[in-house]
Amino acid sequence: MFRKILSVGGWTLVSRITGFGRDVVMAAVLGAGPIADAFVVAFRLPNHFRAIFGEGAFNSAFVPTYGSLRQTAGDMTAMLFANRIATLMILVQIVLLGLALAFMPQLVGLLAPGLPPATFDLAVTLTRITFPYLFFITLVTLISGVLNANDRFWAAAAAPVLLNLSMIAALLCAAFFPSAGHAVAWGVSIAGLLELILVWANAARHGIAPRPARLAKDASIGRFFRLLGPAVVGSAGIQLAMFADTIIASTLPTGALSALYYAERLYQLPLGVVGIAAGTVLLPEMTRRIAGGDTAGAHAAQNRALGLTLALAAPCAVAFVILPDLILASLFQRGAFDAAAVTRSANVLSAYAIGLPAAVILRSMTASFFARQDTTTPLWASFAGYGVNIALKIVLIDHWGVVGLALATSVGAWTNVLILWLLALRRGFTAPSRSLVMTLVAVACGCALLAVIGIFGRAPLEAALGPHAGPLTHLATLAVLGLAGLVVYGGVVVGTMKAAGVRLGR
Repeated sequence: MFRKILSVGGWTLVSRITGFGRDVVMAAVLGAGPIADAFVVAFRLPNHFRAIFGEGAFNSAFVPTYGSLRQTAGDMTAMLFANRIATLMILVQIVLLGLALAFMPQLVGLLAPGLPPATFDLAVTLTRITFPYLFFITLVTLISGVLNANDRFWAAAAAPVLLNLSMIAALLCAAFFPSAGHAVAWGVSIAGLLELILVWANAARHGIAPRPARLAKDASIGRFFRLLGPAVVGSAGIQLAMFADTIIASTLPTGALSALYYAERLYQLPLGVVGIAAGTVLLPEMTRRIAGGDTAGAHAAQNRALGLTLALAAPCAVAFVILPDLILASLFQRGAFDAAAVTRSANVLSAYAIGLPAAVILRSMTASFFARQDTTTPLWASFAGYGVNIALKIVLIDHWGVVGLALATSVGAWTNVLILWLLALRRGFTAPSRSLVMTLVAVACGCALLAVIGIFGRAPLEAALGPHAGPLTHLATLAVLGLAGLVVYGGVVVGTMKAAGVRLGR
């Protein structure tokens, strides 16, 4: 499992690196003004629907059902199930796409009611261009689920790289479009088609590509929808919280939506590379073990995943809290992205970072329930978390502005994870081991020293590198602090765990 997590995480890291390249180009070309705000809305809308009906919700219902059918009824029955679900998804997405294109002004009005008229009109136009991405990416999600359930992870993890490359290429060709926003919007839709081609070709090479099939209701289809319903509602809760972010940010001064976007992009780096990768591998692993009666093995796999994700993600949380402005200035401060945009985004990033440890282990915690085909409990836990999240947004927005939105997200994530952990303990769905506890102790010690390095090492470095702060100074300071932090953190974690007789990932 450790190797599989590294494989998925490695490709996700490539995706995030190319994503940073994409965001650097976007920041330089679009900046943080009205065109950027309009594109952020156009990019978020299909992604909200994708997250509700695809990815987490779909996989939590599809992977356990498909994996259980492979174990009990064989590959042919499992593939028939996948073919029927694929056919149904295509029909649903065609209807959804038609309705969305016809009623796009109303959809954008719901998501971003506070946009100025000119920005609103541009957002409607750009969203009509980006929305077909949802059709393609939903099919990508289904095929990725089949691949993951068959222990084939690389294509699904590599597919997002195509989105980043397509958007970069489109931005570089912006002179041929009415605006840079139009260019990058077309890049999004084209990327969806490219991702579908990649995962379908990989699945076809292994003889597991879903194909159209006659629709017929059977026990497996019924079980799938019984699992999918609560999962979709739970995912809708996540998206409602994100909708609330976009709605409220659209009423704030120009640049708030862009600040939220760029901070969220950095926040998503460890979440995608570590948290989602671990959850993607852990769910089929726990499903197989529990179906085979190996509950202890399932709990051991979960402990390994939790320890690894926290050890890898915790340094990012520390850096985002201590050095957010330095990180954003190093990556994005050029072209149309000025110092004011850096400050706004940095404050948002610090607030997001408080909830990063909770967000990064969320998928590994929900695997306790999804592997047992229980999608209802995570639903109620998510409702509690998102209820806290949205309530805090309303309370904090007056005094904290866009930073309050991110802080509310962090508190909501901790609420969700703590509820899941307590319920899993109570039901015997998880069993923390000594190795996991020692990993947490080692990580905490390493993070404390990281914070000391970041707080007390920055000023002397910047003074030594030159009196005039610029992109190269920021980047050099970040590189030196990062290297020093990596050596110290790695040494403390490895040394502490070695002294306790524990191996990371075991």
